[in-house]
Amino acid sequence: MTLVDSPNPDGSLSINDLDSLWMPFTANRAFKKRPRMIARAKDMYYYTPDGKEVMDATAGLWCVNAGHCRDPIVKAIQQQAAELDFAPTFQYGHPKAFELANQISLLTPDDLDHVFFAGSGSEGVDTALKISLAYHRVKGDAARTRLIGRERGYHGVGFGGISVGGMVNNRKHFGTMLSGVDHLPHTYNREEQAFTRGQPEWGGHLADELHRIAGLHDPSTIAAVIVEPMAGSTGVLPPPRGYLKRLREICDQYGILLIFDEVISAFGRLGFATAAERFGVTPDIMTFAKGVTSGTVPMGGVVVRKHIYDAFMNGPEHMIELFHGYTYSGHPLAAAAGLATLETYKSEGLFERARELEPRFADAAMSLKGSPHVEDIRTLGMTAAFDLTPSAAGAGERAFEAMERGFHEQGIMLRITGDTVAVTPPLIISETQIDELFGKLDTVFRTLT
Repeated sequence: MTLVDSPNPDGSLSINDLDSLWMPFTANRAFKKRPRMIARAKDMYYYTPDGKEVMDATAGLWCVNAGHCRDPIVKAIQQQAAELDFAPTFQYGHPKAFELANQISLLTPDDLDHVFFAGSGSEGVDTALKISLAYHRVKGDAARTRLIGRERGYHGVGFGGISVGGMVNNRKHFGTMLSGVDHLPHTYNREEQAFTRGQPEWGGHLADELHRIAGLHDPSTIAAVIVEPMAGSTGVLPPPRGYLKRLREICDQYGILLIFDEVISAFGRLGFATAAERFGVTPDIMTFAKGVTSGTVPMGGVVVRKHIYDAFMNGPEHMIELFHGYTYSGHPLAAAAGLATLETYKSEGLFERARELEPRFADAAMSLKGSPHVEDIRTLGMTAAFDLTPSAAGAGERAFEAMERGFHEQGIMLRITGDTVAVTPPLIISETQIDELFGKLDTVFRTLT
């Protein structure tokens, strides 16, 4: 076979041209009957191929925190592509990877000082799990092989991530997963927490379930506990007050590493550089991705505390200390994008802006209490979730209708999971745009069948 030109003279696609792509996390047949196509973006908006404006209420996929096609970030990527397109980071290095690692370490609390780059959040999670297991082994504690996740947790789509994750549909088709994994209960209870702004008062005691799991398996066999400080993809579940602090205390008691998956929560989503900073709890390992480049170039990674890094720095100096990495770890374009993105956050005060806007954002979200089909609303930082009453047509049908109506009728992009609609806009959103966003969302809810 040879490369061929587009079958259409003008280079465009027809509806029949959509069949070749198997789309990720998408109802492919429904999409291809009525596509939701995006051709370009700028600041707070996407634009369809015919020029229709669509407000981005999802920051892409929780990632475009600085807004779309921002000039400083675009220019940094363009310049880097012309200067150094790729360099291996196995046994070689390039300056911007080190510079970005230094900048990230300045944003993370305490002695979370050592950065290992990956290509995505999923890769970051698998990296964190592998480092946890390897750390105990190099410390002479090889019995610690068990990993603890949490129900309703999302940690990407690698086998490690779906093993410690707690989303049924992400797991059920793929076999038995990793062995030696257990799960804490999730922290959401609508009866106790409905229509909560910020952290619920009820639920901190659920961290004590780690005692039960430790007793069941013996704590000396547990390597790490991984949680999202705020569970995002399963419907915006803020941590109950005291929950994360209690997890930290129990992990310290048993010598278990605590991993925060901050792929969603880092880089301003909750009004701080990290959720660890917002909640005043420092994990041993932190994963990141998404907002580090504002979604422009794929990048993820892990930040570890000094004692973890130091534990590997033994043996002959010419020997590899950790047999792990990815071709695109610290990719030059991603590093350039990351540096420009962090500078944009700093120069425009976007983390501080998110803190200032949070009350206005929460008020606007909670104003939809009483809208048709809305059973619960949760807010934290610049994030909100709306649980809808399931349709008689089946689970997920009503939220899917909301997404379709939002895009085609109201010009707004929404994120759905099951019958939950999530709203997570870029941090550059204005107060006027907040009102517009939730006004459109209210109209969507009022037109649902």
